[in-house]
Amino acid sequence: MKKFIGIFSLVLSFVFLLTGCGGNTANNSNNGTQAKTVLKVGATAVPHAEILNFVKPLLEKEGIDLQIVEFSDYVQPNTALADKELDANFFQHIPYLEKFASEHNLPLTYTVPVHIEPMGVYSKKVKNLADIASGAEIAVPSDPTNAGRALALLEKAGLIKLKEGVGIKATVSDIAENPKNLKFRELEAPLLPRALDDVTAAVINTNYALEAKLVPTKDALIIEDKNSPYVNILAIRKGDENRPEIQKLSKILNSDEVRKFIQDKYQGAVVPAF
Repeated sequence: MKKFIGIFSLVLSFVFLLTGCGGNTANNSNNGTQAKTVLKVGATAVPHAEILNFVKPLLEKEGIDLQIVEFSDYVQPNTALADKELDANFFQHIPYLEKFASEHNLPLTYTVPVHIEPMGVYSKKVKNLADIASGAEIAVPSDPTNAGRALALLEKAGLIKLKEGVGIKATVSDIAENPKNLKFRELEAPLLPRALDDVTAAVINTNYALEAKLVPTKDALIIEDKNSPYVNILAIRKGDENRPEIQKLSKILNSDEVRKFIQDKYQGAVVPAF
């Protein structure tokens, strides 16, 4: 009896082994389809994930299953990319990527520029820049690259003057002239729209302005023009430049279809950079 049970178990195991080994091949053969390559890309919701959702069916035709992982901050997408939890990310401009990668010693680079999100000054309390009173509080992003960008926009608006030559590295301590004695509240970028109830004005990245249902071309008191150097890009790990699926995604992100989608959907609030 024991010998019979042993032989039966051996045969059963052999059947399971054959079934397991042939499972994927059989499914592919029966369906007549080839297994798709999974490409996992991190993105903030607006407009990045929206753009990726638009290109998803275009990539599917190329045999690529684009999986979009949404983030609400500017740190996790880069660390997840470096840790190989993502294949790419799409949420940041070049100065931020370069600074973050340098400070954290991460081997990150980028493939193609996609769009510009003009930063703007918004307010629920005044309708014009000239109406900003002495001593008013202005909220700006706390991360270094966006802080410098925000201060440069406030300088362009004539509200402050920065020290000569500080450029995008400017901080609040680099303000050389502040004729209205403005006060500055530094906040994480996602929190800026919510601060509009408490401060006179806030300098907000377009993606977070759009999420807050603000219309940059209508609601901003002043907005960056199309010559802004802050181009949003597709970030990858160094060494992945020649991966076929990365190249296909990069090509589609710079296609005529994507250009038209950006122009039609965002009406100047987001501008194609290719």
